[in-house]
Amino acid sequence: MSKIIKVLELGSGNSRRGANQNRGRALVAGGAGFLGSHLCERLLLDGYDVVALDNFHTGKRFNLKAVLHNPRFTCIEHDIVDALPSNLRVDEIYNLACPASPPHYQADPIHTFKTSVLGSLNLLELARKHNAKIFQASTSEVYGDPLVHPQPESYFGNVNTHGPRSCYDEGKRSAETLFFDYSRTYGLDVRVARIFNTYGRRMQPDDGRVVSNFIVQALRGDDLTVYGSGLQTRSFCYADDLIEGFVRLMNAPSAPAHPVNLGNPGEFTIMELATLVVDYTNSRSKIVHRPLPVDDPKQRRPDISFARNNLGWEPKINLAQGLAHTVEYFDTLLYGNRMAKGAAAS
Repeated sequence: MSKIIKVLELGSGNSRRGANQNRGRALVAGGAGFLGSHLCERLLLDGYDVVALDNFHTGKRFNLKAVLHNPRFTCIEHDIVDALPSNLRVDEIYNLACPASPPHYQADPIHTFKTSVLGSLNLLELARKHNAKIFQASTSEVYGDPLVHPQPESYFGNVNTHGPRSCYDEGKRSAETLFFDYSRTYGLDVRVARIFNTYGRRMQPDDGRVVSNFIVQALRGDDLTVYGSGLQTRSFCYADDLIEGFVRLMNAPSAPAHPVNLGNPGEFTIMELATLVVDYTNSRSKIVHRPLPVDDPKQRRPDISFARNNLGWEPKINLAQGLAHTVEYFDTLLYGNRMAKGAAAS
């Protein structure tokens, strides 16, 4: 059963707007999550009524504190695997509803797969009912451990279909299939983004992804855990840049006939990232090595030529800038901005 956390008349389109008129109603599945909450704020600023759906397995009510009192926002506690509320009326749908870090999506792999497949089916049927434009947050994980570098959208990937990560990887691949089949079969306007490693404010301390892991370990003075040699590479996109990419893809005049890579093409080894985090936190933490997890990719960097040429989008915030913001966020979350207080006292 759905639980409405903050009420808005879901069937009415007559709410008051600001400077941007007639933008319609946007549904954000996973709206209380790390990225979903940022997207809700952006859509409200752009003049939409916003309805967030979240089961709060990994999303946090705290993430929505800036928008809960906005008269054009509502949040419904609901799992998209289940039948959607019957009174939802929407013009646009963003599907961000799936755990995205290995500890979270591996905790209940069957539900993770259901979220990608059954959840996508429910949202696609809602889009079909209202002739709504629909966005799918896919992932660079569909490339698996890539044999092509950097990864263009035309690369079909190198994915283990039965490993411990496959509930997420294959779930997202299946969702992509559903989205484009609905487009071909019903003429639905679908937009699919393949998201590369993203970080920033509102990540959780137990998120399990490498940037948050390193920052939390460094702030606590614990050893930084590097899996494998640390020479594997990743590309890190700050959340604000990624949200801009979402909006540009959704607002493009025509739907691309394929998924679109969104990520930062800057490439860093995990050891380089660990060293940067230690420097930014002034930590005395040591770097220790642990065995590499199964199916962990050796290289990951997006080819964003399509997004750059067709959406006019590329990241603006480099890793140094983004880490500074993210370290400050975690320091405030964990210690009430201990670093800033220490600097003021010195």
